[in-house]
Amino acid sequence: VQLQACGGGLVQAGGSLRLSCAATGRAFNNHAMSWFRDAPGKEREFVAGLSWDDDRTAYAGSVKGRFTISGDKAKRTVYLQMNSLKVGDTAVYYCAANTHYHVAPLSNTDYYIPWGQGTLVTVSS
Repeated sequence: VQLQACGGGLVQAGGSLRLSCAATGRAFNNHAMSWFRDAPGKEREFVAGLSWDDDRTAYAGSVKGRFTISGDKAKRTVYLQMNSLKVGDTAVYYCAANTHYHVAPLSNTDYYIPWGQGTLVTVSS
């Protein structure tokens, strides 16, 4: 199973971007897909998650109200619509899939295998 993330780029503060992440390969139990990010000098941070098991969504406080996660389980694809982007949103964004744990915490990296390759989002002032 591989995750392919795309949609990153350079955008001015206040702008929008839409990331997408598609899972390819053999069939697997897809319990949840989420987005995390690595900002310069910071630890990996949970951004948003979507549980296919119980339709939960979760967001980091820093993005709530600006970012929206959605997805298509049949297509094994998840999206992250990012609006009102800030310079502080600059990071490499990773998607990840929970393929083993039913109804697991969305923000905990321990539950996610595999991970995508990351897509860079740069927000300029």
